[in-house]
Amino acid sequence: MPKANVYNMAGEVTGQIELSEAVFGVEPNVPAMHTVVRSHLANLRQGTQSSLTKAEVSGGGIKPWRQKGSGRARQGSTRNPHWTHGGVAFAPKPRDYGFSVNKKVRRLAILSALSDKANGENVIVVDGLSMSEPKTKTFKTFMDKVGASKKAVVVTNEVDKNVVLSARNIPGVVTTPANILSAYDLINADKLVVDKAALEKIEEVYAR
Repeated sequence: MPKANVYNMAGEVTGQIELSEAVFGVEPNVPAMHTVVRSHLANLRQGTQSSLTKAEVSGGGIKPWRQKGSGRARQGSTRNPHWTHGGVAFAPKPRDYGFSVNKKVRRLAILSALSDKANGENVIVVDGLSMSEPKTKTFKTFMDKVGASKKAVVVTNEVDKNVVLSARNIPGVVTTPANILSAYDLINADKLVVDKAALEKIEEVYAR
């Protein structure tokens, strides 16, 4: 059964905790994780690129010269793509790049990401993760002490405004409540810093 160290807010190890085998002990499914990451990145694309085609640029309503006899190549319009100020061939138009992912695949990706973190001993459980006031320096010191100063996702039991405000200016650190875990954030992070109460909620929801 996977285990993780338990820390207090002073960054000291206070013990160990056993992690749920059903949540942190599954075989990571790489295709599911890859699909969820592709979906997340595709949904972030704005898709607002747009250029004018030959039919949309102004001008070009008359043949520039007669068909034969001039010695030049025949031309039908000065707005063809090979002309200066002409339209764009196969011009890009606004489109939606996003695609949805099956709920079971998304759930499997989250379990895979959690299990991968547990396998690499990158799960950090905090007994009472909270801040009395928004203080980035204090929270950064805590993250340094638990070894999660770079890319990390911090999971709280509920939305904790002080934790969110304290962590938002630390590069690479993302905060989220336990009920809206993002597979992309978990995969992208090096460390998972989770409140003990949030861990219980995660195990309760995803162990089914």
